[in-house]
Amino acid sequence: MSSNRVFAILAGVVVLLLLGYASIFIVNPREQALVIRFGQIREVKSDPGLYFKLPFAFAGADKVQFISNQDMRFDLDDIRVQVSGGKFYEVNAFVVYRITDPERFREAVSGDRDVAVSRLRTRLDSSLRRVYGLRDFQAALSSERASMMQEVGDQLRPAAESLGISIVDVRIRRTDLTPEVSDETYARMQSERLAEAEATRAQGRERAEVRRAAADREVVEIQSSANRDSELLRGEGDAERNRILGEAYGKDPEFFYFYRSMNAYRDVLGDNSTMVLSPDSEFFEYFRNSGAGKMPLSPALSGGDGADEAQPQVAD
Repeated sequence: MSSNRVFAILAGVVVLLLLGYASIFIVNPREQALVIRFGQIREVKSDPGLYFKLPFAFAGADKVQFISNQDMRFDLDDIRVQVSGGKFYEVNAFVVYRITDPERFREAVSGDRDVAVSRLRTRLDSSLRRVYGLRDFQAALSSERASMMQEVGDQLRPAAESLGISIVDVRIRRTDLTPEVSDETYARMQSERLAEAEATRAQGRERAEVRRAAADREVVEIQSSANRDSELLRGEGDAERNRILGEAYGKDPEFFYFYRSMNAYRDVLGDNSTMVLSPDSEFFEYFRNSGAGKMPLSPALSGGDGADEAQPQVAD
């Protein structure tokens, strides 16, 4: 075999290897590939693997453009937005997106991610200004912030879809007051908190008065009920006493008068009392047969320990 033939074979092998190398391409899991033939998209390869194409892309044959298949992010920092009251915020936001339609992405921006991000950033800026401009100063600091992010995402989504991009998430990362309104805002917040505290104290005082009034009313009701019951019991006791006295009077009127007189002597003369009365007074009816002068009482009648504790004196 001549050397020329060997060189020819080696050259043919090299050409075949070059053709084979130029005809294959690999798509990894983080990418998707567009096969472009003479400026037109022929195929989209989204699944990872080894694929074939026509060689010699420089001649206008198949050319492969790789486009990311991952979630990506871009930020919009320190934009100054005005709320409905005329005051300003400084806002930072970011967007997470994914290229889901590579054909449209190439047609819209020639597959240039920087151009697509620039367009989305402009649209995000406009959406943030619109959403903040429709709300008051406190909206972004309240629970309404989640709905604001949702609204910004809804406004951004059509523009992204026109580029072959899907919006995964929109987040407002930071919302700060501008320096010129910070002091005013803090003073107003302090006033609102003081007013809220005073309102809470007023409510507490009102509830205390209501409960105190209810307690006082309950006390009066309990006392009235107790007084009523005591009066009823006292009346029943007096009635029972009068009934017993009536029965005693009916059985022996003389003894009843004598008993009443003894009780009267005990009540009047039981504290070393001295009385000057006429001897004919009915009060001393039961002393008339005892003679004039001092008449000692027994301890049972006087309520004391000796006969000299009560000494009535009868004047002649």
